[in-house]
Amino acid sequence: MSFDATREPVISFEGVRIGFDEGEILHGVNLRVASRETKILVGETGSGKTLLLKLAAGLLRPDAGRVRVLGQEISALPEKELLDFRRQVGFVFQEGALFDSMSVEENVAYRLREEAVDEAEIEQRVREALRFVELEEAIDKLPGELSGGMRRRVSIARALITAPPIVLYDSPTAGLDPVTAQTIITLILRLRDAHGVTALLATHRLQDAFAMVHYRFDAEGGRVVPVAQNGAGPATNFVVLREGAICFEGDFRAISESADSYVQKFLV
Repeated sequence: MSFDATREPVISFEGVRIGFDEGEILHGVNLRVASRETKILVGETGSGKTLLLKLAAGLLRPDAGRVRVLGQEISALPEKELLDFRRQVGFVFQEGALFDSMSVEENVAYRLREEAVDEAEIEQRVREALRFVELEEAIDKLPGELSGGMRRRVSIARALITAPPIVLYDSPTAGLDPVTAQTIITLILRLRDAHGVTALLATHRLQDAFAMVHYRFDAEGGRVVPVAQNGAGPATNFVVLREGAICFEGDFRAISESADSYVQKFLV
């Protein structure tokens, strides 16, 4: 049966629990992400944001509950089918997670070479991806020769090399200066608005998340522009995690007006 994004959530967590030696981390999380929606995950370190991303990518299995992505219950898929599934998900890790001994080209092309794609096609697609993040000139460099922001952009290029319908971002602007962080946010807006990706984005920086609400990427003009006042911008909503459970879910207006002291501390 084919997946219908107009009727089903692209990502859903149903009663998801997971724990490790130190005890249970996620306590029965229920969450749905619609097609083309961006869900912003906020919470203290250890609240479960990165775990949710890894569960959505099929990198971890829950101890209880179900994780469904693109109509498949990935929490029940055998490993071979999970490998096929992961081609539909891009993952931007917090520190880039690049292979230090490989060039930028080799890092971005890694998944394509695993799939034995023709080398001529690989070269074309790698250059297109690097052009998207404005780093084509760095194609032969090693990660150690790049700044933190450039490594993060290479990670985005690697994530989009298979044109996935879903992209997961783990604190994509953490540790970056404001100008470089804005560059990363612009790339995320382009993927959302020009390519229609569905996303989960974990962050400590709500100012970046608010930019996702107030701005959009104008594909015709090739630039970021404000969302028209009282206009309906792309669907961007917020989820606040506290000690492994969702304590708030809503849009920008709702989070801005929340009287919860835990939620408020992320708004300062």
